[in-house]
Amino acid sequence: MPTPFLASAPIRRLTLRDLTACADLSEDRGWPREEHKWGFLLTAGKGYGIDDPGGGLVAACTVTEYGPQERPSLAAIGMVLVAERHARQGVGRRLMRHIVSELGTLPLTLHATPFGRPLYEELGFKVTGGAEMVRGRFVPGGTEPKTVTRAATAEDLAAVLRLDEEVFGADRTPIVTRLPAFADQLRVAEEDGRIIGYAAAWPNMDTHVVGPLIARDTETAKALIGSLAARTDRPLRTDIDIRHEELLAWVKERGLAGIAPNAVMTYGITELPGDWTRRFAPLTVAAG
Repeated sequence: MPTPFLASAPIRRLTLRDLTACADLSEDRGWPREEHKWGFLLTAGKGYGIDDPGGGLVAACTVTEYGPQERPSLAAIGMVLVAERHARQGVGRRLMRHIVSELGTLPLTLHATPFGRPLYEELGFKVTGGAEMVRGRFVPGGTEPKTVTRAATAEDLAAVLRLDEEVFGADRTPIVTRLPAFADQLRVAEEDGRIIGYAAAWPNMDTHVVGPLIARDTETAKALIGSLAARTDRPLRTDIDIRHEELLAWVKERGLAGIAPNAVMTYGITELPGDWTRRFAPLTVAAG
């Protein structure tokens, strides 16, 4: 049973001033601190949390909205965390119910671990897909894709935004325009002067996370991953849609190993918008 404090403590909006407390909460639950990712999510989206009277946060999560600012069409929930000392007391359920209520009729999505999935199902979320986290040092080999890739430039931004909205099914301008500053690499794939895919690699602890990864086809996705891998000495990590079986097999052949499955869940819609066949990996599972 929750204590009277946990049942009534205010849920407030988080800001960048809460960055250290969010990272502390991650560490408390055995996650990496991930300050870089927390900072991105708190500026590109919104954070919600419950303060601990003893200092720090009892719980936190992030919400990233997509579509027109005045009338978003989709929101992704992520980084749902409850401090170990307050676990199993209904705090996560209370925080999630608050978020679902606050967002009203807006369709929602999230990536759920096996541990978190029962709570989300209780709240009405349905499993509509899955992703597999893979991690490791990429080893080039075999017949490499011939697709041409290059570093993105400022002149590419309009085309990248158009492609991203077409594939994702909603306008993600606040996310995409932050990628050049957030990521260490941003590359595009081209054919006859036309951009047919793009991908970023951003720093997360000792790895580079590949995402978003949007590509015309699997060969283009392979070329983008290979080009990002060639320009880093860190292990790669990414979360690949399990329907992209060929790409998953290919990255595993090249040194990345499956780490963990995530269920893609939705609320208020039966499937995500856009074209999944060209959407290979998210920016981060916390942002959908």
